Amino acid sequence: MSSYADICYTGGQLSGAIPQVLLALPFGLVLFFYFFAIIRSNRHYKKWPLARTVFWVVGVLLAVFSVAGPLAERAHFDFTAHMIGHLFLGMAAPLFMALAAPMTLILRVLPIHLARHLTRLLKSLPVRFVSDPIVASLLNVGGLWILYTTGLYTAMHESLLLHLFVHVHVFLAGYVFTISMIYIDPIPRRKGFLYRSIVLIVALAGHGILSKYIYAHPPDGVSLAQAEKGGMIMYYGGDAIDLVLIFILCMHWYKSTRPRELAEKKVSGTIPLAARR
Repeated sequence: MSSYADICYTGGQLSGAIPQVLLALPFGLVLFFYFFAIIRSNRHYKKWPLARTVFWVVGVLLAVFSVAGPLAERAHFDFTAHMIGHLFLGMAAPLFMALAAPMTLILRVLPIHLARHLTRLLKSLPVRFVSDPIVASLLNVGGLWILYTTGLYTAMHESLLLHLFVHVHVFLAGYVFTISMIYIDPIPRRKGFLYRSIVLIVALAGHGILSKYIYAHPPDGVSLAQAEKGGMIMYYGGDAIDLVLIFILCMHWYKSTRPRELAEKKVSGTIPLAARR
């Protein structure tokens, strides 16, 4: 069986600067446009929250670190580095970028007619289908199962196009999965909290089971020792990010019930007079 390094460096085309530039450039562009949109937004509306800007910068940097630089180079021959990059690109970066509410910012700065076109696009059937929690989960977690349990993992290290496709898919699937679970930006036809919670639990279970499968059944070309380290990183690192998702979802769920509870207490007269003021 070929070693991991032999697989990754086949043809030498994946270890150069070209794939790193191709993958990092889009993130650099969205960072520029985000700052440009902030400047335009602040001219006409109240100041854009600093926290959202920080979230966007952190998310973009995590994504760039995963596809370019020392971590990306090391990922060609070190499966643990590859798995850290997976967590950054497919989980952490999408979460931070979703918290930055980019769609809200875009709608603030677009001319009215363009904003209406964008709103219609968001309401279209294909977008609603892909952003459904079940579909988003299949694209995200299901895609990882295909990557690590089939020959696709080996093939992506032998083909530049597959290498680019897999990385793009990991990020986009992770982002769509995140925004399908927690609603930061305006979302047409929102799904209920119970529905999203059930799908999230199943998705997290699928991700955890995959990490344990990798621990015991290394992908082709990966040593058992590296597979064990990579599986543990995927399991515990994924849990840490998933806890943030769960916390945000539960917080939104709790806040959605507060107005109803306060109204019921006010009608029944159980709210103190000071609280009513």
